[in-house]
Amino acid sequence: MAIGNWSRPSLAMPPRKRDAPARRPDFASPARARDANPGERTLISLKKYLDQKDLRPHPSDTPDETVRCYRALLLAIGKSAVHGSPALGNDLESALKGLEHRLSIHSSPSALLHTEKQVEVQLQEWGSRTAEHFKTRADEVKELLIALAKTAEAVGDRNQGYTSQFKDLTKRLETIADLDDLTQIRTSVVASVKELKTHVEQMTRDSKQLVDQLRSEVTTYETRLKAVENLVLKDELTGVASRRSVEERMQRCIENKLAFCVIMIDLNGFKQVNDKYGHLAGDDLLRQFAMELQMYTRSGDMVGRWGGDEFIVLLSADTNGASSHMDRIREWVFGKYTIQRGANKDATVIHMDASLGLAEWKDGNTMQEVVAEADMAMYRDKNKSRAKAAAAQADHAMA
Repeated sequence: MAIGNWSRPSLAMPPRKRDAPARRPDFASPARARDANPGERTLISLKKYLDQKDLRPHPSDTPDETVRCYRALLLAIGKSAVHGSPALGNDLESALKGLEHRLSIHSSPSALLHTEKQVEVQLQEWGSRTAEHFKTRADEVKELLIALAKTAEAVGDRNQGYTSQFKDLTKRLETIADLDDLTQIRTSVVASVKELKTHVEQMTRDSKQLVDQLRSEVTTYETRLKAVENLVLKDELTGVASRRSVEERMQRCIENKLAFCVIMIDLNGFKQVNDKYGHLAGDDLLRQFAMELQMYTRSGDMVGRWGGDEFIVLLSADTNGASSHMDRIREWVFGKYTIQRGANKDATVIHMDASLGLAEWKDGNTMQEVVAEADMAMYRDKNKSRAKAAAAQADHAMA
């Protein structure tokens, strides 16, 4: 049937002779195989090829895109850890950066399996340290709340007109101190402080003497809170500025368009020190190195621990001045260190140096861009140091 000028093409097969029954080709006969239709020989050869060919993906073939995604995930986890807990996330971020860097060089299945195990270990250790850290901070807040409750009760006793109100407030503060959730603690404290403010304003009109006493006690608590905040801005192990403190200083310089330079410092061979002498010796080395670095840095500049065995120096200087400071670091900070290996163990003398990277902030650059530039320069210096050490070993072996 035709529609317009178009008609369905005939799908009928060509007629077969009735007096010639269909015969299957005899594949056992080479002569018949040669006389067979070329298309049939092609199908036979293709089937034979598919039977012989192992088309399964080889286990060593690792998709590049998957590896890149995995590396990006490691870096994202590290950054999230720093945002979640600046005091403890730096070490995790540094460890994950090292794993990501190794994957950028070797991404075999065995390397991925090794990385997976290392990531699991790092996350478990970080989780344990973070839980303990926040528990300690919560306990400090609870101590302050209990002290504040006692103060509120004492003030209420001295002013009988507010006895019932302050007793209620005291009970709520004591209840807050029993909570374990920091979010609930914060919410409850905010509400209680607002109520306390209302009472204090009313008391101002009634008794100036009581208000002055309360202000004195509040000042004491503010001093203690500032002391706790300073602990957050200082690196607990080395005593130099924390990463958060350095970042805030850089951001202020950028906002006020104040020129500065950044020197990134990464200790060479620090992992070998930890593996050979233990983590106590490694911690002692970090403390001594940070002390020397602080000693030979101007008082107006800032030395901080960026994470792991990485340090950062923030200088109010141009490139020439920062380069001179790098020379002083190589001359006075690098060298021999006597480290303690623990109780009842002899001290050990080791030589320690580091790779350095310099970057100068330019108007329009972000803090992240300046740090990335210094980080790249530091890795270039580290590669040169490794090449120099390898050449020295080769010369020694030939000698």
